[in-house]
Amino acid sequence: MTTDMPPILQIDNLYKSFDNATILKGVSLRLHQGEIKVLIGPSGSGKSTLLQCINCLTYPDEGEILLDGRVVDRTSKISLCRLRQEVGMIFQDFNLFDHLTALNNITIPLRKVKKIGRREAEKRARLELEQVGLADKTELYPAQLSGGQKQRVAMARALAMDPKALLLDEPTSALDPELIGEVIAVIKNLAARGMTMLMATHQISLIATLANEILFMEQGSIVEQGHPSVLLAPGSNSKSQGFCDRLNELSDGKR
Repeated sequence: MTTDMPPILQIDNLYKSFDNATILKGVSLRLHQGEIKVLIGPSGSGKSTLLQCINCLTYPDEGEILLDGRVVDRTSKISLCRLRQEVGMIFQDFNLFDHLTALNNITIPLRKVKKIGRREAEKRARLELEQVGLADKTELYPAQLSGGQKQRVAMARALAMDPKALLLDEPTSALDPELIGEVIAVIKNLAARGMTMLMATHQISLIATLANEILFMEQGSIVEQGHPSVLLAPGSNSKSQGFCDRLNELSDGKR
């Protein structure tokens, strides 16, 4: 991980309001090559809105987004297209096209956005499906897949675009408990390969073992940040430790 180079993503002073309610209050962060930063905090703290604003799926009201040191011009289709190609987004609810097979869910953006030919696009799609353990599901439709399989197709689709970074918005929250492990395995494999990620999650195993830095959000602001070994250390009395302790209690209560 190199931090003496400009960050892949630089977020400066983002604000966002909906219906006079301020959701983001001047959020700033840096994401360098190979870093994995994890957003945690209570529901409604602004984590999903932040990720959507970074990818300009929701436009921030104020602030700047820089990709490789260059300001993203939110009025330019070319600038926005570059951002969305180079910063992949994984959603809670998969966002697959129901009328397309797993293979075609991946080939469509390759052909439409990157202008890759059908044969090459299908070759790349098959490769990415193999990487996420779905080589035998290419011709199945989303309705024929489990939640974990659908999320892995969504991840394969994002990876096929060769992103410089991934934004993951609670990638396991819509899954049954027995299916969460297969998605976590893919995320850990991506981490081992050096993928740069900013992820909102409630999964303790991802927070504690993968994060280079925890970013604790509360009421639209990052109020605490640091390495898991510091923030989650016994007796740290950090907001992060208290939050993760509550997650563990909830998890134990469901067993």
